[in-house]
Amino acid sequence: MNILTISREFGSGGREVGKRLADVLGYAYYDREIEIRIAERMDMDVGYVAHAMDRGLLMNIPLHFGRTLADPYGMKPQVDILVEKQKILKGIVSVSNCIIVGRAADVILAEYRPFMIFVYADMEHKIKRCQQYAEMDENLSPREMEKAIKKWIPGVRNIIGCISMHIGEIKNSTIFA
Repeated sequence: MNILTISREFGSGGREVGKRLADVLGYAYYDREIEIRIAERMDMDVGYVAHAMDRGLLMNIPLHFGRTLADPYGMKPQVDILVEKQKILKGIVSVSNCIIVGRAADVILAEYRPFMIFVYADMEHKIKRCQQYAEMDENLSPREMEKAIKKWIPGVRNIIGCISMHIGEIKNSTIFA
């Protein structure tokens, strides 16, 4: 099976790139559907699953040893969600050619050697996209928007392809070998 994973900066248009590629290539497209499947399988609220996946495990790890009010069992739901996410992603790629946006699919599916793309954009473009698609409050100042967007910028790891978005269209594409 052919697997394409897309990581992206918040507001860069990575979802749109993924959807367009899926339409052109005739591949299955997965994004938020993964969170929905996890929630259904685990009988949890989709919002909780999304929040737990975004927040990650490190938020619950105490910063010291000894006496603490931290609950070591408090991480169990998050660990269970991550295990279920891995099962779902591996199940998806075993069925058909697919494009998966986000969800750390590039890392979880590394053994399958997916074609990895990272989508990025300049700050001006990200702010315009976020305002256009109501991902952000229009009344925020540019500085507040920039701060919110920077919060979501992921670490780049083992990237094969990068696409720079500019006002809704692909401006530059670079493929690294």
